[in-house]
Amino acid sequence: MGVISSGARSLTTEQLMTRAAKAAAGFSALGVQPGDTVALYLRNDIAYFEANFGAAQVGGYPVAVNWHYTEDEARYLFEDSGAKVVVIHADLLTPPVRRALPAGVKVLVVPTPPEVVEAYGLDPATAAVPAGETNWNDWIEGFAPAEADPTKAGSTIIYTSGTTGRPKGVRRPPSTPEQTALFTGLLYQCYGFDLAPAEEITTVTVGPLYHSAPNAHGGMAARIGANLIIQPRFDAEDLLRLIQDRKVTNLNMAPIMFTRLLKLPDEVKRKYDLSSLRFVAHAAAPCPAAVKRAMIDWWGPIIAEYYGSTEMGNVTFCTAEEWLAHPGTVGKPFPQAEVRVIDENHNDVPNGEIGEVVCRIKGLVDFTYHGDEAKRRAAEKRGLIAPGDVGYFDEDGFLFLCDRAKDMIISGGVNIYPAEIESELHRMPGVTDCAVFGIPDEEYGEAICAVIQPEAGANLTDADVKTFLRERMSGYKVPRRVEFQADLPREDSGKIFKRKLREPFWEGQERRI
Repeated sequence: MGVISSGARSLTTEQLMTRAAKAAAGFSALGVQPGDTVALYLRNDIAYFEANFGAAQVGGYPVAVNWHYTEDEARYLFEDSGAKVVVIHADLLTPPVRRALPAGVKVLVVPTPPEVVEAYGLDPATAAVPAGETNWNDWIEGFAPAEADPTKAGSTIIYTSGTTGRPKGVRRPPSTPEQTALFTGLLYQCYGFDLAPAEEITTVTVGPLYHSAPNAHGGMAARIGANLIIQPRFDAEDLLRLIQDRKVTNLNMAPIMFTRLLKLPDEVKRKYDLSSLRFVAHAAAPCPAAVKRAMIDWWGPIIAEYYGSTEMGNVTFCTAEEWLAHPGTVGKPFPQAEVRVIDENHNDVPNGEIGEVVCRIKGLVDFTYHGDEAKRRAAEKRGLIAPGDVGYFDEDGFLFLCDRAKDMIISGGVNIYPAEIESELHRMPGVTDCAVFGIPDEEYGEAICAVIQPEAGANLTDADVKTFLRERMSGYKVPRRVEFQADLPREDSGKIFKRKLREPFWEGQERRI
């Protein structure tokens, strides 16, 4: 039997499922019916899994909410999802969030735990459930555990990040047993859960649970009875401590976490025993080749990679050995996946030629965008899902991603892929991170702009950056404009909000490309 823990608190898998079953009975008492939605406005916490599993048990759709949202963004999600109930941490129930709540929605308030208060530097006074509100823990204890009813098994709605507009709710109907087995089998391989019995697996939820990858990873670990440690907020050295002290075996990470780990002082890296690690997966964003190679040198050939999206699931996979033989690849398609690279006429392109990547897991339950079937139809090409990436297959059948289709810059009629430029910039001494995108240009339509986050103490100039790139790539790929920022705007998952960097340049323009 596994244990799920956060800070000094812990529950066995059995205790967690009992509390989830009590929550299920409570949701039923509130009128939650199969197909209804329950919004989870929560930081990383045990209560997240109690509410998630409880809502699903009665056929409800748990909806994880990005708690960074503004009042307008939160209101949109509550209304768009049609939430009947909102489960929220006490410190997050602020006046703007209260104003965003739809009339008549039931609010259940979770006391913000001490480890979350500490991780975010919160005022302890905000952690208590306000007077007059329903305390989640007290509310749960008012119900006997509901009996599981397989006919009411719910699914989820995951809202995409919304980096290019309003978030879209990816909604799936409940799966058949065969579809569930297919989906579970793929995730087992992606997370390395197929390498040992569940009770021998210890893993850490390091990313925010409102993102699909940490959500799926943490949820599966808890359900199968693995030992799950919840990190309230990613901290590089604290993760090393957890690996050593708790004998962590498996991790699922984002590349930005690798970068932060690598930037730890050498004496800190050498301080911890990481020998318990057996399998580390990463996804969610491109990983610079130099970063991945450095992590393999440090942690060994245990770092795997998978590629997918909320809409289509995970479609490719590669081991460390495969990546070292094909640097930069995101792997080969799973046998259950169909992955193609197509041109603008939807025809397959030859190996080595760049095109749009379209994919599907054969037999996986389909999805729709909640309340927007037109967007769902627009996401499909040749019967496959177009996640918005461009890339190519090499001669050995390994997929390489070049960029996001929406990020492609067209300058003077020439297609330019920012990811190629960003990859070179990551090699430049003094560069911590960067973002490349198109800005308006009267002559060429778009010009290249690079925004760079320098390392502490680095004195980089516009000329330094352009000289470095001219020595490594064609002149037309060298940014016309270079800016520097101490910190780039990003989500907790590590994805850079290019929209926030790009939009000021396009204000007042009649076009966006």
